[in-house]
Amino acid sequence: MELRQLRSLVALTETGFNVTQAAERLHLVQSAVSQHLSRLEEELGVVLFERQGKRLIGITATGKQVVNYARKTLANTENILAIGRDFSEESLGTLRIGTTHAQACYVLPSVLRMFRKTYPDIIVQIHQSNPKQLVEMTINNTVDISICTEALADAPGLKTLNCYRWNRSLIAPQGHPINDLHPLTLEALCEYPLISYLSGFTGANHLRKTFARLGLKPKVVLSAADTDVIKTYVREGFGIGIVVSSANSSMDADLEAQDLSRLFPWETTRVAYNQDKYLRHYESHFISLLQTGVANNGISLFT
Repeated sequence: MELRQLRSLVALTETGFNVTQAAERLHLVQSAVSQHLSRLEEELGVVLFERQGKRLIGITATGKQVVNYARKTLANTENILAIGRDFSEESLGTLRIGTTHAQACYVLPSVLRMFRKTYPDIIVQIHQSNPKQLVEMTINNTVDISICTEALADAPGLKTLNCYRWNRSLIAPQGHPINDLHPLTLEALCEYPLISYLSGFTGANHLRKTFARLGLKPKVVLSAADTDVIKTYVREGFGIGIVVSSANSSMDADLEAQDLSRLFPWETTRVAYNQDKYLRHYESHFISLLQTGVANNGISLFT
C-alpha cells in the first residue's frame, strides 16, 4: 500500500467520484488515478466502490471505513512532515484559512497585517464558505484553520477556541426616520422593511429568536450571506439593515449606523482546527493574533 493510492482514494471521494477532477487535484493523469484505485482494491481484497459499468458512482460500506483511515493516515503523514518543517523551514509554508465573508472582509485584514510582520514569506489562502462546509473542510484537512460564529463549537473532531465577541448595528441611509429614534427598540425595528443575514450565517438565528421571544414579527424583505450585499440593498431603498458592528466602515459615509448591543445577545466567533493536527509555529502565532489582536469597532476580546 502506498500513500499515493490513499491520496487518490480520498481525492476521488471528495470530488464526487469524478476521476477527471481527482486527477486534476492531484496533478496526475486519469489513468494514474484509476491504476492507484485498482491496485488498492486488489491489495485489500475488497470492493471499495459501487460501479455502474466501468463508471464509479459511489462507495461501499467497507470503502467508507477505508477512506476514514486513509484520511487519518494522510493527516498523520502531514503532521510528521510539518514537525520537520518547523525546524528546517520555520518561516516557509502555506496557511489555509477557512472563513465566512464577514470575517474575511472585516476582521482578518488587520490580523493578517500583523501576521505578515513576523512571517512575511508565508503564503496565505482564504477559502470562503458557509459554516457547515467550513466544519467539513476543517475535519478533512482541506483548510488548516476555520473561523466563524456558527457550527464550530458543536463539531466533533475539532479543537475549538473562543476568539472574540461581537454584536450588531443598524444601518440606514442618511435622513431615514429611524435615525431619529433614541433609544431604538425592537418594536421600532418591526415598523420598517428589514434586511439581514441568511439563517445559519452571522448570528441570524439568535436575531430571529430575540424578536420571537417578545412575540414580534419583523418585516424581513431580503436576506443574504454577504454583508456588502446587505449594504447594497439598504442603499437601494429595500429596507434598513442589521449587520455585524465590525462591518461599519469609513467607506459607508452615506449610511448611518446605530449600536444594537442593548437589544440583542452577544455572539461568539471561534477558531477551530482538526484535533489531530500538528500546529506549525506560524499557525499557532496566527491563532494567538486572532484571539488578542482584533480590537476593532464592535468587537469584545476574550482577555
